[in-house]
Amino acid sequence: MDLNQVKKLVKLVESSQIDELEIQDEGIRIRVTKSRGGHVFAPAMAQSVVHAPVAAVPASQPPVPAGPAEPVPAPSDKLVEISSPMVGTFYRSSAPDAPPYVREGDMIQPKKILCIIEAMKLMNEIEAEISGRIAKILVENAQAVEYNQPLFLVEKT
Repeated sequence: MDLNQVKKLVKLVESSQIDELEIQDEGIRIRVTKSRGGHVFAPAMAQSVVHAPVAAVPASQPPVPAGPAEPVPAPSDKLVEISSPMVGTFYRSSAPDAPPYVREGDMIQPKKILCIIEAMKLMNEIEAEISGRIAKILVENAQAVEYNQPLFLVEKT
């Protein structure tokens, strides 16, 4: 079973009434479980770092509904989109009471943690691969994000 198949399974569970799905294929067993309660961040929990040209895990914080759509500047030579490398839940900080990793207007450098995406109960730190200034944060805290969904617009320096 390849990564694309796993991503499809996660997306299926997230977008359906299914709370849990378990599949066994070629000796590999995969179990996808939907969390119905708040999000929990435990420092002892396994973490993986995802390097993407592209900040955040509050515990027990309900998802924030998206407000009215604002016009988003189109990426250009100066503006670069930082997209989600996976399906999951976007968090701007490591805990509900922690400050966000980045704010609009902040300067960033490669390896700077921008956000966290929770996927399958793993907290994945998303790091910048470019230098620049955060021009726009395109998603709300605790919002579900799709693979390759734009998260940030960065003005390259």
